[in-house]
Amino acid sequence: MKSPQALATKLAQQWNSADWRERQLLGGGTVWPLTLSIGQPDPAVFLSDAAALRSHLQQWRAVEDLGLGNVQWQERRYRGSSDAIAVPTHWQLAKPSQCIAAIRHFKVAGHAQVHSDYARLSTLIAGLDRPGFQRLLVRRLVQWRDTPADAVIAAAHMALQLEPGCAQGKPLRALAVQGNDSKFFERHASLLTALLDERFDGEASRQGLVGFLGALPEDDHWLLIAPLAPGLLPFAQMRVRASELLTTPLPARRILLVENERCLHQLPQPTAQPLPSTIAVLGAGLNLGWLAAPWLQERTVAYWGDLDTWGLHMLAIARGHVPHLHALLMNAATFSAHQHVAVAEPVHAPDTVAGTWTPKEEALALHLRAQDKGRLEQEFLPAVAVHSAVRAWVDED
Repeated sequence: MKSPQALATKLAQQWNSADWRERQLLGGGTVWPLTLSIGQPDPAVFLSDAAALRSHLQQWRAVEDLGLGNVQWQERRYRGSSDAIAVPTHWQLAKPSQCIAAIRHFKVAGHAQVHSDYARLSTLIAGLDRPGFQRLLVRRLVQWRDTPADAVIAAAHMALQLEPGCAQGKPLRALAVQGNDSKFFERHASLLTALLDERFDGEASRQGLVGFLGALPEDDHWLLIAPLAPGLLPFAQMRVRASELLTTPLPARRILLVENERCLHQLPQPTAQPLPSTIAVLGAGLNLGWLAAPWLQERTVAYWGDLDTWGLHMLAIARGHVPHLHALLMNAATFSAHQHVAVAEPVHAPDTVAGTWTPKEEALALHLRAQDKGRLEQEFLPAVAVHSAVRAWVDED
């Protein structure tokens, strides 16, 4: 047999499970009432510990008197007793607030935090009508626990207004969206990123909030610079702030832009396969405003990104700055040849500005959107294919 204290402790432990919270708070009317088994006293308790049995019965009668749910009773006859005894068998809680009230009443470990979290969650769920946001907040308490409820709701409303690249090179604090002030993004960047991840399948985390929104970084964005031939730079690799590339040309005739810096190992090595007057710039993601640099208009420029709608979206943004830019490995033939390693792209990139894709790229974008697995990430292309494409681009110049 279980005491009210023991079952209240179990409820508090279940509350700490994200799956349990989601099911019980967002599962609808089908998950309530919640029924917990109390267990019946065995004959040994009746015969040898009448005081314990009496205390057990009194505790469960008190639960009913306090309005902490409904206790179900069943008459049971024990050997040695002339009359049947009503014993509690199940504890039924009609709604979440009764569950939290029970945890609080019995003062189980962490009860104050549980009560606070539930009270604020009730406000947040009522203030948001987007199920995905409700689910995020219910599952990830630490994401917003130290943030005022009105600020959480404001962040959610802002996240619905924000789109990839919407900053258009402006600082985040300059974005004209409802609820924004000069410090809002700074204070709530983690929460906004999580909310945008829910809308765009993790893209905000993958690219970074600043890069995802196409904003001018407050602390600038560092790019990886790798010469593809000896002697172009004093280092084999170096990092440069994107803002510096706006005014400082790189000492090479050809510039290869690579979306993800983790693809450096797939490029031809400068000592083994040098590419004359060629420098790779890696890791820009959606932070492409620096491509407006005038000196890039005088260079031969190629772009290699993920072969998915997001990669093509970034290609379009890059080409908006550098119209003569050439796309590498971002065509239907490459996708077809390596489709066996493609994965699903649950959330597609937004529509691209007309005129920034070639007709073949536009057709490819439509094709990728129609695929169950329409994302071919750069790092899954074999190095030999990358070497061949880069070499062909250099030889054509």
